[in-house]
Amino acid sequence: MAEVGGASLVRVTGVQKTYGERVVTHALKGIDLELAPGDFCALTGPSGCGKTTLLNLIGLLDRPTGGRIFLEGQDVGPLNDEVRTTLRGTRLGFVFQFHHLLPAFTALENVMLPLISRRGRATSQIREKAARLLDQVGLADRANYKSTDLSGGQKQRVAIARALVIDPILVLADEPTGNLDTESTAQVMELLESFNRDSGTAFLLVTHEDSIAGRCRRVVHMVDGLIDSDQEASVTA
Repeated sequence: MAEVGGASLVRVTGVQKTYGERVVTHALKGIDLELAPGDFCALTGPSGCGKTTLLNLIGLLDRPTGGRIFLEGQDVGPLNDEVRTTLRGTRLGFVFQFHHLLPAFTALENVMLPLISRRGRATSQIREKAARLLDQVGLADRANYKSTDLSGGQKQRVAIARALVIDPILVLADEPTGNLDTESTAQVMELLESFNRDSGTAFLLVTHEDSIAGRCRRVVHMVDGLIDSDQEASVTA
């Protein structure tokens, strides 16, 4: 295990990502980024600048072409796919623009899924933990509703509860409010802020919305596969 400085949760050093062979696209051109425990950080920039690519690399969903990524001091590059999958399922939470709930399952069952996948079966403890999280996101009365019977904002709140059920050190959110109306967007952001504040879970949010970035304590802006700026934000909420 390779160690990096002190309190780093994530450290990205010189990371590059290219696609294609005959026609090569340089999605990331040498990224250096560090996230600390408890960070609440927005990742902004124009479409095609590499935001989602970087998020996927940090989330161990893809591998960089060059450079190194450390998670809690461990260089994840040499790890095989099985170990990476285990790390991803035990340390990282994901919230996407499209919630990816299973339509045949209830809200409660969707939240339970990550822990069922880890332990191989449902237990009363898993059910109770999922129920507590649904209560925290304001959906205790929707626990037994199929996801197809929930509104867009409710589905996203279920997805947040599902991301948090494993007690992740970091939640990676890709445009988590992109399909929501103003009221639902405010509710989702309040939830993310409260979990960050109360549990210390770090969040990295990809967003193109200034109003969302303005609610984050730190804003990292990307342009053309590079980090253009990284600064503390003036939180507006």
